[in-house]
Amino acid sequence: MKKYNLLPKENGWFEEKITNQIDAIILGMHARIDNPELIKAQKLKIPIYSYPEYIYEQSKNKKRIVIGGSHGKTSITAMILHVLKNQNIDCDYLVGAQLDGFETMVKLSDAPLIVLEGDEYLSSPIDKRPKFHLYKPHIAVISGIAWDHINVFPTFENYVDQFRIFKNTVSEQLIYCNEDHELNKLMFEKTKCETIKYGTPAHKIINGVTSIDNCDLKIFGRHNLQNLNAAMLVCMQLGIDKKSFLNDMKSFKGASNRLELIHNEKDFSIYKDFAHSPSKLKATTLALKKQFPNRQLVACMELHTFSSLNKNFLVEYKDSMYIVDKAIIYFNAATLKQKKLKDITKAEVQNAFNRDDLVVFTNSNKLEKYLETAKTKNQNILLMSSGNFNNIDVSSLF
Repeated sequence: MKKYNLLPKENGWFEEKITNQIDAIILGMHARIDNPELIKAQKLKIPIYSYPEYIYEQSKNKKRIVIGGSHGKTSITAMILHVLKNQNIDCDYLVGAQLDGFETMVKLSDAPLIVLEGDEYLSSPIDKRPKFHLYKPHIAVISGIAWDHINVFPTFENYVDQFRIFKNTVSEQLIYCNEDHELNKLMFEKTKCETIKYGTPAHKIINGVTSIDNCDLKIFGRHNLQNLNAAMLVCMQLGIDKKSFLNDMKSFKGASNRLELIHNEKDFSIYKDFAHSPSKLKATTLALKKQFPNRQLVACMELHTFSSLNKNFLVEYKDSMYIVDKAIIYFNAATLKQKKLKDITKAEVQNAFNRDDLVVFTNSNKLEKYLETAKTKNQNILLMSSGNFNNIDVSSLF
């Protein structure tokens, strides 16, 4: 925003800046219903769009591809965009992470095609519809269903309903992972569009490198390979053949914070990942352990989201770190207060994860010192969070 001179001159909310000269307001999810600028806009009857509403308005005459699911959305979207760019196919996009080769995380132009990461979270404080309900895709992907966002979807059934609604908004092809049990159950129900299923593609792992059809990849892990299959099926709908797709995927390094390698030595590496839900935690740790079976895996996860810090949801993490050699959990008491949640104890966390040897930190300085002394040969350290471990710079510790 600074580059394009879009930053405000001062921080804060100023209702006097909201006048009848404004054509429309775009309302983000982080604003509150008592926001003075929002209240002023409502009084003046200025059109108010949620972010997904505005994106749809700008893309309603384009071919729309929407990537949904409880996990893998950003990775699948990133893979599709990487290949489209390599194939010189112009498209607009909305993606949830910074990608190599793309200046911004959103692009709107005159391109005839748009690829959208379809988040199931709510659209705005005054529009309680999940974002992906608004896009009306021609082609869609659902990667899997694993309960999340319990602050707005209090039951698993309510959460699944959002994907039921989404699948019924797809007009042409719905591509889905048939290795996901809950998603498979949903797909037994009648669907008005064509359905295409996918799973984990045949692959080899040799000397820590995963390959498909003799194409060496920079990514690894079962979920990443499923993501690749989903992206390939989307690209095939756009006229890109399998050989061209895999050739382009050889240079794909992954999206930011998705099993991202941040430090590498001969026999020691550090990875960071956005994993925060139980299913993502299990998939990410399993991916690293399978890729490097002879290396010790030290995994540290930050409880940061509303769901992960909720006592009623903690039990969902049972055995999610079973594959890890050393398991560490960090949470910040200040985050609990900020989210107005009840305090949780170290014992409650250990019981929830079903690991007596689970090391639990609530002080980031102590966690930092622990990680400094954790390094050994033949080891990977994995850091998982949707936060930042209270601003620990892990790459500088080793």
